[in-house]
Amino acid sequence: MTEINLFAHSRDFETLEAGEVLFREGEHGTHMFAVAEGEVELTKNGTVIDKIATGGIIGEMALIDAAPRSATATATTSTRVVPVDREHFAYLVQEHPTFALQVMTVMAERIRRANG
Repeated sequence: MTEINLFAHSRDFETLEAGEVLFREGEHGTHMFAVAEGEVELTKNGTVIDKIATGGIIGEMALIDAAPRSATATATTSTRVVPVDREHFAYLVQEHPTFALQVMTVMAERIRRANG
C-alpha cells in the first residue's frame, strides 16, 4: 500500500478513539483524511473492504467528485487523522506534484483490489 507521509508532523489533526466513526457511507464529504497514526477500517454495506494504517489516506474521492461517500470509515485503534479540504488539496497538488501521483496510485490500488 502506498504511504503518503506528507502529513506525519501536522499539528492540525483530529483524534479518534477505537470504534469512533469518522464518516458514514452515503454522507456528503468535504474532506479527505490522512492517517497520521493508528488504523481506520473501511466498510461498505457492513463488509470490511480495506484497512488503512499510518501513512494512508481515506475519503479522497470526496475531493474529486460530489458523489456521496462510498464507504464508512471507523477507527480500529486510537487514531490521529489530518483533515484536508478542497482548497488545501488543490494547494498540495500544485506545490507537491508527487502528492497528486501518490493519491492516484492509492485510488488505482483500491480499484484493483475491489476488482480482484
